[in-house]
Amino acid sequence: MAMRVLSGVQPTGNLHLGNYLGAIRNWVEGQSQYDNFFCVVDLHAITVPHNPATLAADTYTIAALYLACGIDLKYANIFVQSHVSAHSELTWLLNCITPLNWLEDMIQFKEKAIKQGENVNTGLLDYPVLMAADILLYQADKVPVGEDQKQHLELTRDIAARFNYQFARENPVLKLPEPLIRAEGARVMSLTDGTKKMSKSDPSELSRINLLDTPDQIQQKIKRCKTDPIRGLVFDDPERPECNNLLTLYMLLSGKTKQEVAAECQDMGWGQFKPLLTETAIAALKPIQDKYNEVMADKGYLESVLRDGKQKAAAIANDTLSKVKTALGFSVPL
Repeated sequence: MAMRVLSGVQPTGNLHLGNYLGAIRNWVEGQSQYDNFFCVVDLHAITVPHNPATLAADTYTIAALYLACGIDLKYANIFVQSHVSAHSELTWLLNCITPLNWLEDMIQFKEKAIKQGENVNTGLLDYPVLMAADILLYQADKVPVGEDQKQHLELTRDIAARFNYQFARENPVLKLPEPLIRAEGARVMSLTDGTKKMSKSDPSELSRINLLDTPDQIQQKIKRCKTDPIRGLVFDDPERPECNNLLTLYMLLSGKTKQEVAAECQDMGWGQFKPLLTETAIAALKPIQDKYNEVMADKGYLESVLRDGKQKAAAIANDTLSKVKTALGFSVPL
């Protein structure tokens, strides 16, 4: 029996190269080894102010991009988080056993709360419990996470261990998941600041290359991205974070090794390197964009993928939820 992997991405507009190179491409490369559940986590999308007019369309966009990036339905199920009501229900049950101070200690909560000021909702504090429910419902063995999400996976393990200890000591109900971390290219940084992660929440569109950007948009963003005045391009110089980031992007998009890129670019100036990176990015994204357009042109197909994914996900999720409720002592629905 293959180990089970669960992961998901929020439907806030478009996916960018950081999502693709840091997460989705790794899912695609490893998918044949696992039993995969990839969801569009739309419940997470409303923990910050969102646009109700675009949420549903954005959800379909992400699902189509999963397929366009190479997620194969032979190995994976694609579904929408809110279509499986067990996610919300298990979150409430886990809320009632999760100490408040565990959530207040989350680094991401502290950072986002500073940004939002007075407008912090309970969902922002509580979304690590929703994330724990997402993972634990599917008895996932492995969860692909970036460095910045490791703390949330630790919390998931703590919640599962606490539940099993308090309510299921003889026969543990919840499986403790392990992180699946890939070293190379796991962190793609912003084009406007090489010390910050590429992020959908950055107000500047120039900070990221989106998977659906046109060749012109890609060219403009790379032309205007932050660089330094030094000639000769090198990896891993702490004084030159942008240089390291752009070389890493080129390495990941071209499929060349670090050694090959270092040798090719050591004598280059930015005037020579930027067109090279532009051409490589456009070529790497073209097959994804072509496949995306094909999927979006056949709405019936996309709906059937999500319907099928929902049925398979719900069968597993509802089984786990039922075991959790039994362990907590709830009566059986009549």
